[in-house]
Order: sequence, then structure tokens, then C-alpha cells
Amino acid sequence: MATVNFLYRSTKEKANLHLRLLYRLNDTDFVFGANTKYEVSKMYWNKQHKIKSKDILVSNKQTEVNNELNKIENHILNTFNSVNPDVINKDWLQSTIDYYYSPPIELEIVDPAEPIPTELLTYFDYYINHKDNYPSEVLIRKIKVVQRKLQRFETFREKTIFIKDVNKNFKLEFSDYCESQKYSRITTQRDFAEVKTICLDARSKGIETGLELDKLSFPREKATNIYLTFDDIQKIENIAPEKLTESLNNAKDWLILSTYLGQRISDFMRFDKSMIRVEDGESFLEFTQKKTKKLTTIAMHPKVLQILKKRNGNFPYPISDQKYNDYIKVVCEIAEITDLVFGSKKIETSENSGMYRKVSKVYRKCDLVSSHIGRRSLATNFYGIIPTSLLINITNHSSEKEFLGYIGKSNKDLAKETFKYYK
Repeated sequence: MATVNFLYRSTKEKANLHLRLLYRLNDTDFVFGANTKYEVSKMYWNKQHKIKSKDILVSNKQTEVNNELNKIENHILNTFNSVNPDVINKDWLQSTIDYYYSPPIELEIVDPAEPIPTELLTYFDYYINHKDNYPSEVLIRKIKVVQRKLQRFETFREKTIFIKDVNKNFKLEFSDYCESQKYSRITTQRDFAEVKTICLDARSKGIETGLELDKLSFPREKATNIYLTFDDIQKIENIAPEKLTESLNNAKDWLILSTYLGQRISDFMRFDKSMIRVEDGESFLEFTQKKTKKLTTIAMHPKVLQILKKRNGNFPYPISDQKYNDYIKVVCEIAEITDLVFGSKKIETSENSGMYRKVSKVYRKCDLVSSHIGRRSLATNFYGIIPTSLLINITNHSSEKEFLGYIGKSNKDLAKETFKYYK
């Protein structure tokens, strides 16, 4: 019989709860611990969590916390009861907790003889379930976002969209609809490209498509590439410790690390010292990228080692994507990274509408900082310093063309850089 306990083990004023799994097997007691992503305050946990209170706010907080902890506990115990005890260890427990927060999307089991749909919206599901390579969670979510937008478009036009209907008139109609809904041109361009990919896949399965399909596209708008320069990063490093709370300091270290590791937040928030290996006196970080499933090995920059040394060999503690995005904006504002730049951010279309769209205009740079900026900063800052082939090995872009597009390098930019080698 296994039991689960939750502990507050941090000296900080707010921290994620620690989970402890206890069980007995063959007259031997086992105890394994791992961290959850559920954050509470030390004051609440030590003084309010287990008392009977007439304060409605405290009572509501207790209900909220207990409901979440019960869900986590049930998930752990149900998974524990479904596996061989020999596989259970600390890594298993942490993976099981991580699974609770990010379960893989399950594909619908389909009949191989199922008729191939000719309706565009239905074909989206068919595409996911019959894709040659098992689609990643990220890809499925991306496809589902476009599918839901098309569902709204289909309702608006009051007419079913068939795959063969995707032609020039459809493109113009879809473009007008997206503009009326205040979607940016870049978003519309990206979504239509996904629609075209779906239709081309349908054609490969023998489904009739519009004669104009191959020529359909939107003029490509160049995305604004916001990144942190080496000077910006130095400003962040130089922030006086007393200006930051523990949470902001933790986010600051993650932000600096991300600019020298160049990974997505779905990967770097999972980093821990077990992924580090030392070979011939050099430190490497080895992990499997969540999006691409590629095994990736990164040579660790001295700046990375410096932060880990400060933290006794550990990475900063993980936090949610939303908190990270909020915190690093504050960190960059404190670092006075407030120069005005052109970029895009989500703005509520009208007060209390609950509808947000990207608006492109001039903002303070700190207001445009998000979790992806570290990856773009590494690629941009080290381009021309580190050979492109080695940078691609870090970022895992599929081609040099894709990488150069990612950092906004045009053919003209490349031609200008060639002059450096003529001197």
C-alpha cells in the first residue's frame, strides 16, 4: 500500500510543494521524493492549511489546494498501481508528476479502411490520425488551433468547406474573415499555409483539390525578430541582488541560461544536473528535445557553468510558462532594457472582450520579451561567430535556410557579410 505526502521544503516565501511517495515491498520501506509544480506560500502552508477557519478566503483556499493535491495524489497512486515496482525510482516519480501536467495527446484509434473525407474540417482529424510519422503534441495543438478557426469561419459563411473549394476565392474570403476578426497578417499567412499543407496531403490520397491550389499563397511578411544583445544580457547580469525577489532572481538566471543554451522553454524548464556529463574535462548538456524528439548535446558555455556553480551545481527551480513570461518582463524592465523597438504583442481588442489579437507597433523592448527570446538571442548573437553548422546543431533547425529565416537573414544580408571575407 503506497501513500503520498506533500511537504513545504523551501526557505523561500513561495515555493512549489515537494511530493513524497512511501511504500513497503518485501519487508523493505521505500521513500522517493520529487517536486510538483503547485506553488503555495510558506505562511499558508505552515499556518493556515490544516486549521479549521471561519475566514471564507482561507476556507476557499484550503478547498482549492486540497482539490489539486487530491488530483495529483490520485494520479500518482493510480500510476503506481499499474506498473512493476521494479521500475519505480526518483526519476520515475518525477516523470509521473511531469506527465500529470503535460499528458501526451492521445490519437483516436481509427479503422484503416475508413473512407477518406472530402470535407476540409473532417480531413484535419483524418490527417492527424493517419500521418506517417507520429505527430508531436506541439504539431497536434497547432493543427487543432487552425481547425477551430476554420470551424468559426465555416459557421460565419454558413456553408460547408470541401477540400476542392480551397481556391483563390476561398483564400480571399478567408483573408477578409481573419482581418474582420483582427488577426495579424502573419497569423493569417501561417494558418493558410497549414490549410494548404492539409489539402496537399489529401491530394496525395486521391482526393480532388482545386486547380489553383499549388499557386495559392500570401505575400510573406517579415516577422520582427526581437532578441537580447550581449549588452542587454550584461545589463541583466548586473542587476543588483537587492532589486530582485527570489522569484525574479530565479527567472533572471533562467533567462541568462536560455540565451546561452538556445532551447525552447518546454526543454530548458526540464533541465537538471542529471543531464550534465563531463568528458575530457568539458561539460555537456544532453537531453531529448520535446518538440522534435531529437537527442541533443550542447557544449556548456562558461556563463552557464558560472550560474550553476552559484547554485551548487543545480539549475534554477522550474516555474510555469506564464509566470516565467511575466517575471522576465519585470527583470528586463529593472535592467532598463527599455529602448523602443517595433514588434507585436497581444492586446485585448476592446475592454472586457476577452479577445486578444497581436498588434504591431513600437513598444518598450522589455514589454516584448517572452520565453522564446533566449533561443532567438543565441542564434542571432552567435551567428558569424560560431559556424552556422554548429549553431544548427544547438537549435536543431531542419536546414540552414530555415535557420537563416529564423534569425531574419535575407540574401542581401548574406551578400553584405561576404565582403568581410574580401578584406
